[in-house]
Amino acid sequence: MGNKLVVFALVNALLAYYIYIPLPEALGERWKLMLVDACFRSLEHLAELSELVGFKHYMEMMMVLTTAESVGPSSDENVNVMDTTFNQVPVRVYEPKILLPGLRRAVIYIHGGGWCLGSAKMKPYDLLSRKSATELNAVIISVEYRLAPEHRFPDQFNDVYTVVKYFLQQDVLVQYSVDPARVAVSGDSAGGNLAAAVAQQIREDRDVQGEIKVQALIYPALQTIDFNTPSYQQNENMPILPKTLMVRFWSEYFGCDKSLLKMMMANSHSTRESKGLSNFANWSAHLPEEFRKDYKYVPPGIESPEPSGNVPAVFDPRAAPLLVGDEKLQALPHTYIVTCEYDVLRDDGAMYARRLQAAGVQVTHEHYEDSFHGAIMFITWPTDFAIGQKMISHYIEWLQKNL
Repeated sequence: MGNKLVVFALVNALLAYYIYIPLPEALGERWKLMLVDACFRSLEHLAELSELVGFKHYMEMMMVLTTAESVGPSSDENVNVMDTTFNQVPVRVYEPKILLPGLRRAVIYIHGGGWCLGSAKMKPYDLLSRKSATELNAVIISVEYRLAPEHRFPDQFNDVYTVVKYFLQQDVLVQYSVDPARVAVSGDSAGGNLAAAVAQQIREDRDVQGEIKVQALIYPALQTIDFNTPSYQQNENMPILPKTLMVRFWSEYFGCDKSLLKMMMANSHSTRESKGLSNFANWSAHLPEEFRKDYKYVPPGIESPEPSGNVPAVFDPRAAPLLVGDEKLQALPHTYIVTCEYDVLRDDGAMYARRLQAAGVQVTHEHYEDSFHGAIMFITWPTDFAIGQKMISHYIEWLQKNL
C-alpha cells in the first residue's frame, strides 16, 4: 500500500510539473490555459516523434486537432447551412432564415491554423459563423482553402482570392440577396493574413466587379522579415503559439527546406535583395512605445548575399502584407485589427494598424491586455474561455456598426 501511494504521489508530481508553467497574472483562467497547453504540447511531442521515425509528417499528426473538431453542415432554427463550391473552391455558406426588409450584409471568413491546420468545418468556426449570421443578418462565406504541407504558397492565397472574386460578381450577390456595398473580408491568425493579402490585391484587379467595404483581422500574421520583434521575444514560450511553432508554420507555408526553418529561427533569413523591406516592419519606427517596452531593435541578419531564389515567395506581399509601401495601403478599406498582449503576433497587427493610420486609412485597433493567441477558438466546453466570448462579442459589435 505504501509503495502504491509513493508511485501515485510521484505520478501526480510529474503531471503537475508537466502541466504547470508560469503565466502572467493578467491572464484569466490560468490553470485552464495550462491544461489546454499541456494537451497541445503533448500532441506536438507526438508529432515530432512521428516525423522523426518517418510515420507521418509533423503537420499531418497535428491535423488531429482539426479532425476532432469537425462538424457537419447542419441547419438550425436561425440559419441555413450548406457546403458548396465557389469556382471549385469548397466553402460553407450560412444564410439567416429570418427575412428582413432590404439586402443583407456578407462576411467572407478565413479560418486560422498556420496555413497547415484548421477548417471552416471546425466547431468553433461553425459557432462563430452561426452567431455572426444571426446577429448581423449576414450571409457568411467560410472558406475551406487548401493546406500545407500538401499545398504550399500561393495555393492558400489563390483559393481565398478565387472565392472573394467569385462572390463579388453581381449575379452571385443577387443570388444571396447581398448588398454589394456591405461585404467584409475577415479572418484570424493565418486567416487574418490571407484576408489582409486579398484586400490589398483585389483592389488592383480590373476584372473584379465589386469591392470590400471593411476588413476585420483577428491577431493576424503579417510579416516574414523579423521574428525578433518585442512580442516574439516576450511571448517566445507562451501557450498555444510559441515562437518555434509559428516559425514552423511560416516555413511549411513556403516549402520543406529545413535550412530555411533554421535561418528563420535565427532571424537570419533576409537577403541583400530583401534588405530594403525591413523598413516596412521596423518596429522601432512603426510600433507604439507601450509595445516596444525596453527591447532594443536589431535589424534582421543576412545569412547569404545570394538572392532568395530558392524560396522567392518569403517576402511576397501576398504572403506578408505588411511588407508593402504606403501607396498600396492608402486604398485599403476601413479596418478592424485585434491584437493580444500574450501573442508572438501582437506586433504584426500593431505595426499594421499604425502604418494604415499613417496612410490615412480609418482603423480600429482593439488590444486585449489579458488575452492570448487563438482565444476565439476556445468557446466550447470544456475549453471555453470568457475572454474568447468577449472578443467575439466585440468583433460582431464592430461589424454591426461599420458593415
